[in-house]
Amino acid sequence: MKILLIHQNFPGQYKHIAAALVARGDEVTALCIETNPVPAGVRVIRYGPKRGNTPNIHAWVQETETKVIRGEACFKAAKRLREQGYHPDLICAHPGWGEALFIKEVWPQIPLLNYFEFYYHVHGADVGFDPEFPDNPDEAPRLLAKNFANLMNLEQCDAGVSPTAWQKSTHPASFQHKIRVIHEGLDTAAIAPKTDTQITLQEKARTLRSDDEVITFVNRNLEPYRGCHSFIRAIPEIQRRRPKAHILIVGGDGVSYGSRPVQGTTYREQFIEEVRGDIDFRRLDFVGTIPYPVFIGLLQISAVHVYLTYPFVLSWSMLEAMSAGCLVLGSRTPPVEEVITHGDNGLLVDFFSPQQIAEQVAQALEFPGDFARLRQRARQTIIDRYDLQRICLPQHLAYIDELAGRSLKD
Repeated sequence: MKILLIHQNFPGQYKHIAAALVARGDEVTALCIETNPVPAGVRVIRYGPKRGNTPNIHAWVQETETKVIRGEACFKAAKRLREQGYHPDLICAHPGWGEALFIKEVWPQIPLLNYFEFYYHVHGADVGFDPEFPDNPDEAPRLLAKNFANLMNLEQCDAGVSPTAWQKSTHPASFQHKIRVIHEGLDTAAIAPKTDTQITLQEKARTLRSDDEVITFVNRNLEPYRGCHSFIRAIPEIQRRRPKAHILIVGGDGVSYGSRPVQGTTYREQFIEEVRGDIDFRRLDFVGTIPYPVFIGLLQISAVHVYLTYPFVLSWSMLEAMSAGCLVLGSRTPPVEEVITHGDNGLLVDFFSPQQIAEQVAQALEFPGDFARLRQRARQTIIDRYDLQRICLPQHLAYIDELAGRSLKD
């Protein structure tokens, strides 16, 4: 079969799918903008927008215009492919940046499978969740306008996938019948418990091992959406209760989601300043962004891994921590509750309670044997529901074959 993958930052979510399609003999073509390394055997065709946003365009439609500009560039690249005689049996697209908006005008009869991450809401999800960072009510129309492209993508696609049931549920009920829940999957063989792992902190000339009291906290960027404020505020009490504990915090100082901090500062600096006088920095390390193998090593030595999030897209890092056999202490928010059941395969706490976070961390460190079963159950959850080779990749390939079969029969 001929499969066309569209993702501005390819391979993105299609990394394993693309490789598997090539391996079984399918002809795989990718349309993208960025120049990332790609799986062997994939033909890559790059395109780029030819213009920027209109100066002084209405703020509520600026993002829509950006997506239309990207959609136009992808549309023209697809037209050139068609004119060269290319006709795929199936198109898989991540529509989040606008690329898929006009693809059906190039190949109207070809099934289009879109990847749907999140649908914006003014109430009931991430917006308005955290009273410490209230949203400007005048921003509600702009937020709703962000769904213009989402609605067009939902209407035009033949089918969709979402990585979690909760993320699917954020989309309008009238379109949810189109969306199937299939996670990208984790390599549970590579992300597994390993008791002989050790991490050396060069600046402190200290080596940490799996029998140390290591607490890990991971964000792509340290920001309120992922609970860095709640965790940082819990650090003084954690250190008071566990004088031998060492805290490792992974993440950059940028902003991935939500509003930016006061100009000239970062959220990390802002929240650390609140508790600076109560923290022992000899037992706390901000390690920034780190290579992936080092990140997995941190999880393998972690005694407790804390993961907090607004009601928003679930981070891979939480699932990776569970696969590595961590005891995960998660926030009692819908994306986490879909995966973690308190007292069965992890622990749940109030997102807004540094005191509860500290108490639960201290208890887990004091009685590690009591939580060994939870660590085992955490890993088993990932093996049973999110394993790349046995569960998720076969589901993706089967769905691709099902949809492409419709095209081949026409």
